[in-house]
Amino acid sequence: MWARDDFLTVLSLSDRNQQAFIFSFIKYYRMNNIRNRVQLIGHLGIDPEVKSFDNNRKMARFSMATKDSYKDAQGNKVEQTEWHKIVIWGKQAELAESMLSKGMEVLVEGKLVHRQYTDKDGVKRNFTEVEASDFVMMGLKKAPAMEA
Repeated sequence: MWARDDFLTVLSLSDRNQQAFIFSFIKYYRMNNIRNRVQLIGHLGIDPEVKSFDNNRKMARFSMATKDSYKDAQGNKVEQTEWHKIVIWGKQAELAESMLSKGMEVLVEGKLVHRQYTDKDGVKRNFTEVEASDFVMMGLKKAPAMEA
């Protein structure tokens, strides 16, 4: 694990050793800090739905719309909306419950989680959601163009 003191060591190294150190630090940092990392900025499609569990731990779920645009072969602007399922736990869920509402623009950071369940008809269903570790309110409330 790299520490702050390692940066001080770099100052006393030759240029070649300094470059090698910096390269290995960047490689280490990238490999260990961006695996399965998701950042989304979008608008909430619904108010967070909050559940409390026996151990006083809370979970909040909500959908979030992100928009992207591109130009097609004819040069026309095409907008595409993607919907994401977000789940957030603990203290962050409590904050989401009290601070977030439908239409608000937020930045969500977390990881992708794939889950499987069996429905009432016995069919196995798969789904993917973002397990958020943090969120930041970005701006004023603005209703998304589509319903979740």
